Amino acid sequence: MDTVVYVHGKGGRAADAARYEPLFPAHKVVGLDYRTFTPWETGPEIADAVRSFRAEGGRILLIADSIGAYFAMHAGIGDEIAHAWFVSPIVDMEALILGMMAQTGVTKDELKKKRTIPTAFGEDLSWDYLTWVQSHPVRWTAPTDVLYGGRDNLTSRETITAFAETHHAALTVMEDGEHWFHTGEQLRFLDDWIRRTRSSSAKEDTP
Repeated sequence: MDTVVYVHGKGGRAADAARYEPLFPAHKVVGLDYRTFTPWETGPEIADAVRSFRAEGGRILLIADSIGAYFAMHAGIGDEIAHAWFVSPIVDMEALILGMMAQTGVTKDELKKKRTIPTAFGEDLSWDYLTWVQSHPVRWTAPTDVLYGGRDNLTSRETITAFAETHHAALTVMEDGEHWFHTGEQLRFLDDWIRRTRSSSAKEDTP
């Protein structure tokens, strides 16, 4: 049996995988309840889980939200994923961090000196995190469909388009979508997108 692995974003839960079960009725759908929240720690967690499911047989499909997609891309599992669906993925963490620094008026020299700087919007800026991100560019090889909201406030359209072109991913844009797909209309769009792209990917996988 094929397994659909769901990797949630910040604020999500492994249990959120249940909403994908009706879209994959013949598959095992599991959510990963990872315990860490940095790419160098969470990536290996995801890799261990995926390889344990892979050992059970069948293909591994991946659905990942936001930073969960970023973590998955640092898990070294691209060659083990038959198909991936990324919803509002963070694909350029360096740009996101630098944008946060500019928004809060923090310079690189200041961050390097202080190492960690809290911000008013609840995210700590970390020199170690920034330098790790800069020295570990995203490498991703799995066939991938990307869903992007036209009103995403974390990733620009230019950034997501560049990622899709560089990684040969199929990009779908919901113009009224946000970074967090949560309204009834947005979730219906997400479900229809998976149904449509799942059908297309299945045809590609057929010998």
